Amino acid sequence: MKFQLAINLERMNDTTAMTDVRDHTIEMVKRADDAGFEVVWAAEHHALEMTIAPNPFQLMTWWANHTQNIRIGCGVANASYWHPINLAGEAAMVDLLSDGRLELGLGSGAYQREFDRMHPGLDQKDSHHFMQEMMPLVRKLWKGDVEHNGEKWQFPKSTACPKPLQDEVPMWVAARSPITFDYAVANDCNVMCWPLTMPMSEAEKYKQQLDEAVAKAGGWNRTFALMRHTAVYETEADRASVLTAVRSALGRFGNLMMKKGDVINGFPEIVPLDELEGNVRVDPDMLEENLVFGSPEQVIAKLKAYEALGVDAFIYYASMGLDMEVQKRSMDLFITKVMPEFA
Repeated sequence: MKFQLAINLERMNDTTAMTDVRDHTIEMVKRADDAGFEVVWAAEHHALEMTIAPNPFQLMTWWANHTQNIRIGCGVANASYWHPINLAGEAAMVDLLSDGRLELGLGSGAYQREFDRMHPGLDQKDSHHFMQEMMPLVRKLWKGDVEHNGEKWQFPKSTACPKPLQDEVPMWVAARSPITFDYAVANDCNVMCWPLTMPMSEAEKYKQQLDEAVAKAGGWNRTFALMRHTAVYETEADRASVLTAVRSALGRFGNLMMKKGDVINGFPEIVPLDELEGNVRVDPDMLEENLVFGSPEQVIAKLKAYEALGVDAFIYYASMGLDMEVQKRSMDLFITKVMPEFA
């Protein structure tokens, strides 16, 4: 099983300096590069301090300039916020500037609040139509001149400038529903999924949906990646810090997912934890069981279970409002005590 990193520029309140956030983020990315992580992922979000990523390709170019080997992933761009010519060119520019390390992921977005601002009138549940039209179109633009008269976009003959260095850029789809798994497999894309705080059964459900999609398509030879919040700790103080931080972050995440609170100057209000339900639940024992939290031995055991399930790549999600020094200690433990078990 390979290892990948997802990390955000993240502020939970305005007492944290943006320069500290910047410096911490690049330090974590460089550690992942030095340790042999396969990919680092940049998200796309707008007007939110807890995920500062208005243009993932800008972040990716920055990371590429400070790393040597790790591949640079867009995880993921919201297709409905982009024009295909713009997205194809931005992504290919990252491939050029990184010497061919681009991994491009597309998705359908998460928060209706963002759609209300970035694409007013579009319901989040309908946004997958943009992703499904965008994916093959980007590939065509990378090959050369194409005219397009689709449902979402229309334009005369055009091409991506620049074009990628790679003959074939790895493409990714963020999937949770059967229709998206079907689309990803049928279009020869890698798949990433995120079970949020749900138990192992949620990951098993995603793998079953993938297997069913592969059976329909008659085969598939790509990567199945799974992302989880991850924290490795050896002291009770760090354990308490992790659980407190993730519960606070989930209170804000629940605000955005369930539209139960306001966002003040980019900072989502914390929804009372007893109001969270569904995919956003915050019982400490449940979090420690379901997420990849624990001692090095506990984390190894959890990862072995994912490996046995058929997960090809595990995405270490580092961002959860956690103290920066605790984040670094966790990463160091993961690199020195967990990763060698999967060498």
